[in-house]
Amino acid sequence: MSIQFLYTLTMALFGAGLVGAVLFYKHDRFAHYWAHSLTMLASLSGLIMGIRVLREGALAHFELLTWTTRDVLGHDVVHGLATTTPFSVSIDVFSALFIVLIAVLTFCASWYGMAYMKHYEGKYSLARFGVWYVLFAASLIGVASTQSVFTFLWWWEIMSLSSYFLVTYDYRNASSVRAGTLYLVMTQIGTACIAVAMIILALATGSSDFAAIGGASVLLTGWLPHGIFALFLIGFGIKAGIIPLHIWLPQAHPAAPSHVSALMSGVMIKLAIYMIIRVLFEILPTFHLWWGIVIVIAGAVSALFGVLYALAEHDMKRLLAYHSVENIGIILLGIGSSVIFKSMGLETLALLALVAGVFHTINHALFKSLLFLGAGAVVYKTHARDIEKYGGLIKLMPWTAALFLVGAVAISGLPPFNGFASEWLTFQSMIAGVVVGAGMTVKVLWIAATIALALTSGLAAACFVKAFGVTFLGKPRSEEAQLATEVPFAMIGPMIVLAVACFACGVFATPVVIPYLSTLLQGVMVSAPPLVLVQGDGGMLPWVSTLSNHWALLILLLAGAGTVLVVRLWGGKRKITLARQWDCGVDQTARMEITASSFSRSLVTMFAGILRPTRQTEVVYHDSAMRYFVSSHAVHLHLHDLYDLYFYRPISRCVLWCSGYAKRLQGGVVNMYILYIVLALVVLFFVALR
Repeated sequence: MSIQFLYTLTMALFGAGLVGAVLFYKHDRFAHYWAHSLTMLASLSGLIMGIRVLREGALAHFELLTWTTRDVLGHDVVHGLATTTPFSVSIDVFSALFIVLIAVLTFCASWYGMAYMKHYEGKYSLARFGVWYVLFAASLIGVASTQSVFTFLWWWEIMSLSSYFLVTYDYRNASSVRAGTLYLVMTQIGTACIAVAMIILALATGSSDFAAIGGASVLLTGWLPHGIFALFLIGFGIKAGIIPLHIWLPQAHPAAPSHVSALMSGVMIKLAIYMIIRVLFEILPTFHLWWGIVIVIAGAVSALFGVLYALAEHDMKRLLAYHSVENIGIILLGIGSSVIFKSMGLETLALLALVAGVFHTINHALFKSLLFLGAGAVVYKTHARDIEKYGGLIKLMPWTAALFLVGAVAISGLPPFNGFASEWLTFQSMIAGVVVGAGMTVKVLWIAATIALALTSGLAAACFVKAFGVTFLGKPRSEEAQLATEVPFAMIGPMIVLAVACFACGVFATPVVIPYLSTLLQGVMVSAPPLVLVQGDGGMLPWVSTLSNHWALLILLLAGAGTVLVVRLWGGKRKITLARQWDCGVDQTARMEITASSFSRSLVTMFAGILRPTRQTEVVYHDSAMRYFVSSHAVHLHLHDLYDLYFYRPISRCVLWCSGYAKRLQGGVVNMYILYIVLALVVLFFVALR
């Protein structure tokens, strides 16, 4: 089967899922299963297509639709652009890597969603959800499978609009509608910046193909490449969730159904990272030092502030959303360091840093999707997102607890899971920059970024100790938590797949994954020599690198099976007696357990100068007239969003002020409106003449 056939088959399956969801809208449950089943089949087809391109290592390019654009005189020309504007498909090994990642995560999310969407059955139309879900899944592969300006903007806008309707699916919830509106506004601003930058490049270079633009963009001089870089960084930075452009992300991700949240956090924002790499290394392949410095600073700020805001968060899905901001920051540290190295002519270190960034992109997609699916399982059974209402779920939902723990360990950067491997590689690249970097400014920057990354890693571990401990350990703190049971296998199975992937990418990072990514990314960085830094005893996991892949896997499996066998045999001989828990003669209750607020209070207080927390105390007495005997004492910490206070609110006030003056133009006089039109035409006429 050719790549073109597989691509056509993939999109045909998506189309069948979309049409079926529309035709069977009166049969809600059937339309739901139809849409998710066809999405799973399309994902499998896309997976095969991506693997084929990776194995062949060649660019697959073909055109599905071509038209000719003519001017008013009938000439086939559009201001220097090519006369034909194709709806083209271009898949190289770099885009194929992301297509494989998208296909795996979309398959797992669709499998999970078959059972999870029963959560909404009878409240909302499952067929309507299926329409937007299939469109969203198709657009993810569409964005990664094109390298043409117009085709890319087409798929990018479909991805943005379909995800908006998924975010606002729970339209009876006012917070979901507000989150969706904010997301739509921000994503349209980002799309406008991207479109302007791409159209300027297409007009300046005379081509709409990314590779051709990259070949001609080296001739751009003056402020133009810097302005285009700024537009791209803002546009893709909004979608990726870079602080302070991330304001939509902590609101939109929790509002969507959990498997959609997994795709938005695991895949959608990664496509922004994918395009940032495309822009830096292909579309604008002229490396300026200050570009890398800006990206590293944005990465360090996003990583540190993302984890700090996650620490104070009690909404499980908002907590995970803030960790997406944090990990996007870690990814940017690798990409920005690579740009700095390229500007300094250090090709090997540039490749090392880029491998670290791409590897963490893949890892974050895996463990963040796992965590969102795990959080969705808890929400599915407890009907609540506040972790203060959980507790004791490890006994009631053991599979969910174990798989969520895998994701928590991975995102905390602890071995042997994948988060440790990519974070440690990022550390290595930045420390190497401190050693060999030229200029005190760059060295100080890398030292500060390394400290920020180390602090972020420690705070992330503390945050997930809170998230896992308060959710799964102790006693249930609500009636819903007491009545919770394990979710069906349709929701457990996808989490098992992702957990195994997290383990495999961590254990085989040094002998398999990093060398493969190094070879693959040489196609993006043509001048970079082979990366041999992680091949020998200096690797991150030398105890694995000295073994062949098969022997390493066999030893690990035998060690795990032996541990389980010993525990079962030893534990089976012990007599276990269950008794009531008590403390100093008093029966232990859920009110005696540490809460999420009390756990994070000390850490939030340490950063009070940055976070500006406010404290609210609630005291209830047994007798309001005699305030000596306290019935309950509660302390609530609330964080001010600094980016909202000092960035968005001033902009909002400025817009409202300007709007107040603009209202004066609406006088209700038709003659004045005609005058405005005439003046606009005169201005446009002189612009056209020029």
